[in-house]
Amino acid sequence: MNLTKVLSLVFFVVAMGLGYLLWKGVDDVVEAEKRIALIEAAVIEKLQMLRDAQLAYQASNGVYADNWDSLKNFIQDGKIWIVQRTETTKLLEYGKEEITVEFDTLGSVAVMDSLFSETKYPDFNLEALVVVPGSGGKRFEFFADQIERNSYDVNVFEIRDPAPINPERQLNNNEKALKVGSRTDASTEGNWK
Repeated sequence: MNLTKVLSLVFFVVAMGLGYLLWKGVDDVVEAEKRIALIEAAVIEKLQMLRDAQLAYQASNGVYADNWDSLKNFIQDGKIWIVQRTETTKLLEYGKEEITVEFDTLGSVAVMDSLFSETKYPDFNLEALVVVPGSGGKRFEFFADQIERNSYDVNVFEIRDPAPINPERQLNNNEKALKVGSRTDASTEGNWK
Protein backbone atom coordinates (compact mmCIF):
# COMPACT_ATOMS: atom_id res chain seq x y z
CA MET A 1 0.00 0.00 0.00
CA ASN A 2 1.22 3.41 -0.74
CA LEU A 3 1.29 6.29 1.70
CA THR A 4 -1.64 8.10 0.10
CA LYS A 5 -4.00 5.17 0.60
CA VAL A 6 -2.89 4.74 4.23
CA LEU A 7 -3.38 8.45 4.97
CA SER A 8 -6.76 8.40 3.24
CA LEU A 9 -7.83 5.47 5.37
CA VAL A 10 -6.56 7.12 8.57
CA PHE A 11 -8.33 10.40 7.73
CA PHE A 12 -11.51 8.53 6.90
CA VAL A 13 -11.44 6.73 10.27
CA VAL A 14 -10.69 10.02 12.10
CA ALA A 15 -13.51 11.79 10.22
CA MET A 16 -15.94 9.00 11.11
CA GLY A 17 -14.89 9.18 14.77
CA LEU A 18 -15.27 12.98 14.86
CA GLY A 19 -18.63 12.74 13.09
CA TYR A 20 -19.84 10.23 15.66
CA LEU A 21 -18.64 12.41 18.56
CA LEU A 22 -20.39 15.45 17.05
CA TRP A 23 -23.61 13.50 16.54
CA LYS A 24 -23.41 12.04 20.06
CA GLY A 25 -22.86 15.48 21.60
CA VAL A 26 -25.89 16.95 19.83
CA ASP A 27 -28.00 13.89 20.64
CA ASP A 28 -27.05 14.09 24.35
CA VAL A 29 -28.10 17.76 24.48
CA VAL A 30 -31.44 17.01 22.80
CA GLU A 31 -32.12 14.09 25.14
CA ALA A 32 -31.22 16.23 28.20
CA GLU A 33 -33.62 18.96 27.02
CA LYS A 34 -36.40 16.40 26.53
CA ARG A 35 -35.77 15.00 30.02
CA ILE A 36 -35.82 18.50 31.56
CA ALA A 37 -39.07 19.34 29.72
CA LEU A 38 -40.75 16.15 30.98
CA ILE A 39 -39.66 16.74 34.56
CA GLU A 40 -40.70 20.41 34.48
CA ALA A 41 -44.13 19.41 33.11
CA ALA A 42 -44.54 17.04 36.08
CA VAL A 43 -43.44 19.80 38.51
CA ILE A 44 -45.93 22.25 36.96
CA GLU A 45 -48.76 19.71 37.25
CA LYS A 46 -48.02 19.22 40.95
CA LEU A 47 -47.80 22.99 41.52
CA GLN A 48 -51.21 23.40 39.89
CA MET A 49 -52.65 20.69 42.14
CA LEU A 50 -51.12 22.33 45.22
CA ARG A 51 -52.51 25.72 44.15
CA ASP A 52 -56.02 24.24 43.85
CA ALA A 53 -55.67 22.78 47.35
CA GLN A 54 -54.38 26.12 48.70
CA LEU A 55 -57.33 28.02 47.19
CA ALA A 56 -59.79 25.56 48.75
CA TYR A 57 -57.93 25.77 52.08
CA GLN A 58 -58.12 29.57 52.00
CA ALA A 59 -61.83 29.52 51.13
CA SER A 60 -62.49 27.26 54.12
CA ASN A 61 -60.07 28.74 56.66
CA GLY A 62 -59.61 32.38 55.65
CA VAL A 63 -55.82 31.98 55.31
CA TYR A 64 -53.44 29.87 53.24
CA ALA A 65 -51.64 26.84 54.66
CA ASP A 66 -48.04 27.69 55.55
CA ASN A 67 -46.84 24.08 55.68
CA TRP A 68 -47.43 20.75 54.02
CA ASP A 69 -48.89 19.00 57.08
CA SER A 70 -51.76 21.51 57.40
CA LEU A 71 -52.54 21.30 53.69
CA LYS A 72 -52.27 17.50 53.70
CA ASN A 73 -54.69 17.19 56.65
CA PHE A 74 -57.11 19.50 54.83
CA ILE A 75 -56.91 17.42 51.65
CA GLN A 76 -57.50 14.20 53.63
CA ASP A 77 -60.23 15.37 56.00
CA GLY A 78 -61.46 18.78 54.81
CA LYS A 79 -64.72 19.66 53.17
CA ILE A 80 -65.64 22.18 50.51
CA TRP A 81 -69.02 23.78 51.18
CA ILE A 82 -71.46 24.12 48.32
CA VAL A 83 -73.16 27.50 48.58
CA GLN A 84 -75.96 28.84 46.39
CA ARG A 85 -76.11 32.59 45.91
CA THR A 86 -79.47 34.19 45.10
CA GLU A 87 -79.69 37.82 44.10
CA THR A 88 -82.99 39.73 44.08
CA THR A 89 -83.33 43.19 42.55
CA LYS A 90 -86.19 45.49 43.54
CA LEU A 91 -86.88 48.63 41.52
CA LEU A 92 -87.34 51.72 43.72
CA GLU A 93 -88.39 55.29 42.93
CA TYR A 94 -86.55 57.27 40.27
CA GLY A 95 -84.88 54.19 38.79
CA LYS A 96 -82.88 53.24 41.87
CA GLU A 97 -82.41 49.57 42.63
CA GLU A 98 -82.25 47.66 45.87
CA ILE A 99 -80.31 44.41 45.64
CA THR A 100 -80.72 41.66 48.20
CA VAL A 101 -78.24 38.81 48.23
CA GLU A 102 -78.93 35.55 50.03
CA PHE A 103 -76.55 32.63 50.55
CA ASP A 104 -77.81 29.13 51.15
CA THR A 105 -75.49 26.28 52.13
CA LEU A 106 -76.56 23.23 50.17
CA GLY A 107 -74.06 20.77 51.63
CA SER A 108 -70.44 19.81 51.38
CA VAL A 109 -68.12 17.54 49.47
CA ALA A 110 -64.82 16.05 50.62
CA VAL A 111 -61.74 17.89 49.30
CA MET A 112 -60.21 14.63 48.12
CA ASP A 113 -63.33 13.78 46.08
CA SER A 114 -63.70 17.27 44.68
CA LEU A 115 -60.14 18.28 43.77
CA PHE A 116 -58.36 14.95 43.36
CA SER A 117 -61.02 12.57 42.13
CA GLU A 118 -59.98 9.30 40.59
CA THR A 119 -61.43 10.31 37.22
CA LYS A 120 -59.27 13.43 37.10
CA TYR A 121 -56.12 11.93 38.66
CA PRO A 122 -56.31 8.11 38.42
CA ASP A 123 -52.86 7.57 39.96
CA PHE A 124 -53.12 10.26 42.67
CA ASN A 125 -50.87 9.68 45.68
CA LEU A 126 -51.25 12.22 48.48
CA GLU A 127 -47.92 11.34 50.09
CA ALA A 128 -46.07 11.96 46.80
CA LEU A 129 -47.82 15.30 46.08
CA VAL A 130 -45.27 17.27 48.11
CA VAL A 131 -42.24 15.57 46.51
CA VAL A 132 -40.63 17.46 43.62
CA PRO A 133 -40.35 15.23 40.52
CA GLY A 134 -36.77 14.47 39.50
CA SER A 135 -35.29 15.90 42.70
CA GLY A 136 -34.37 12.70 44.48
CA GLY A 137 -37.00 13.16 47.19
CA LYS A 138 -36.83 16.90 47.93
CA ARG A 139 -40.07 18.57 48.99
CA PHE A 140 -41.70 21.76 47.76
CA GLU A 141 -41.09 24.83 49.94
CA PHE A 142 -44.22 26.42 51.44
CA PHE A 143 -44.74 30.05 52.46
CA ALA A 144 -47.91 31.82 53.58
CA ASP A 145 -48.41 35.19 55.24
CA GLN A 146 -50.38 38.41 55.15
CA ILE A 147 -49.15 41.57 53.47
CA GLU A 148 -50.62 45.04 53.49
CA ARG A 149 -51.93 46.43 50.20
CA ASN A 150 -53.82 49.73 50.07
CA SER A 151 -54.50 49.62 53.83
CA TYR A 152 -55.88 46.07 53.61
CA ASP A 153 -54.32 42.85 54.83
CA VAL A 154 -54.09 40.40 51.94
CA ASN A 155 -53.31 36.70 52.26
CA VAL A 156 -50.44 35.49 50.08
CA PHE A 157 -48.76 32.13 49.52
CA GLU A 158 -45.90 30.70 47.53
CA ILE A 159 -45.02 27.09 46.78
CA ARG A 160 -41.59 26.69 45.20
CA ASP A 161 -39.30 24.04 43.73
CA PRO A 162 -36.20 24.15 45.96
CA ALA A 163 -33.89 22.36 43.51
CA PRO A 164 -34.67 23.07 39.85
CA ILE A 165 -33.25 20.57 37.38
CA ASN A 166 -33.08 23.13 34.56
CA PRO A 167 -29.68 24.93 34.65
CA GLU A 168 -31.34 28.18 33.50
CA ARG A 169 -33.62 28.11 36.58
CA GLN A 170 -30.65 27.52 38.92
CA LEU A 171 -29.07 30.92 38.20
CA ASN A 172 -28.83 33.49 41.03
CA ASN A 173 -29.62 31.08 43.86
CA ASN A 174 -32.55 29.42 42.04
CA GLU A 175 -34.17 32.80 41.39
CA LYS A 176 -36.18 31.45 38.44
CA ALA A 177 -37.24 28.19 40.11
CA LEU A 178 -40.73 27.01 39.22
CA LYS A 179 -43.26 28.36 41.70
CA VAL A 180 -46.90 29.22 42.14
CA GLY A 181 -48.13 32.26 44.06
CA SER A 182 -46.04 35.15 45.32
CA ARG A 183 -44.60 36.33 48.60
CA THR A 184 -45.11 39.98 47.67
CA ASP A 185 -48.31 40.08 45.57
CA ALA A 186 -51.80 38.68 45.81
CA SER A 187 -51.19 36.33 42.89
CA THR A 188 -52.00 32.67 42.48
CA GLU A 189 -50.34 32.38 39.07
CA GLY A 190 -47.35 30.22 38.26
CA ASN A 191 -44.14 31.61 36.78
CA TRP A 192 -44.08 29.10 33.90
CA LYS A 193 -46.53 31.00 31.69
